[in-house]
Amino acid sequence: MEIIENRKLAVLIDGDNASAEKVEELFEEIAKFGTANVKRIYGDWTSDGLKSWKEKLLDFAIVPIQQFAYTKGKNATDMQLIIDAIDLLHETSLDGFCIISSDSDFTPLVSRLRQSGKMVYGFGKKQTPKALIKACNQFIYVENLGEDDNAAANSQTQKNLPTTQQVLDGGIKTLLFSAIKAKSDEMGWAYVSGISNYINGINPDFDPRSYGYAKISNMLKNLGNLQFKVDEQSRMFCRKIPLGKLYALLRELPNDFKDQNGWIKIDDKLDKVVKEKWDYTEYGLTLHKALQKLYNAEMKDDKIKLNLN
Repeated sequence: MEIIENRKLAVLIDGDNASAEKVEELFEEIAKFGTANVKRIYGDWTSDGLKSWKEKLLDFAIVPIQQFAYTKGKNATDMQLIIDAIDLLHETSLDGFCIISSDSDFTPLVSRLRQSGKMVYGFGKKQTPKALIKACNQFIYVENLGEDDNAAANSQTQKNLPTTQQVLDGGIKTLLFSAIKAKSDEMGWAYVSGISNYINGINPDFDPRSYGYAKISNMLKNLGNLQFKVDEQSRMFCRKIPLGKLYALLRELPNDFKDQNGWIKIDDKLDKVVKEKWDYTEYGLTLHKALQKLYNAEMKDDKIKLNLN
């Protein structure tokens, strides 16, 4: 994800539908997207329901907006937030909005803001309705805020969720490889931040922390079939190692390379044949390391056997 320091943002918080528990982590996350020029929180400040937020207002320079509940059962707070958002849209030169709420009633507002060319970042709980999530450019689950690799992994374990490796073995692994392919240049290199942005364009709530990783680069490294490089601007790129070519070469080897049980000896003879058709050194590998990456093969000492099933 690219950090855009000069992007001007309005942070609008639905005090009735957002917790102050992770307010520090919330603004640290918002800082990744730009500068919070406007910070407002809406609710009835005469009630005790916003006590936790009252203690945070001065520390984070959040302006409280009083909104009485004029009619029982009607959410006047939502209405005032929406009105202010539209006013800000037309009266200021903001680049984007951060809507802090899990309330799907804000879906039309988010759609309207995006229609006007503004970036919209949503922050809410994991039970947030999909309609609001999909309407945003990017949606961040507040449960993920402040999580690092170890904390997120431990959190998953404590909740009896699948382990990180099991998650990556599913649809997310296919999604990552599809994104790499979509963002690759003619040499197969894909900018890691571009991969993340591509996935967010499909799934706004995609977040590596949901899978136990602090960054998408850590997720990609766990795939085990990628080569990485960093350019002079410290930007990270990756590309898929075409192990399918290596597997095909091994399958096409003459029988004199194999013993009666199908084992292939890893020696200079094999190295020469493979390197003539596929230069594994281009991917920073030795033949042995390349062979180790084959998931559909078994290695024993200095031999390898393909799983042809």
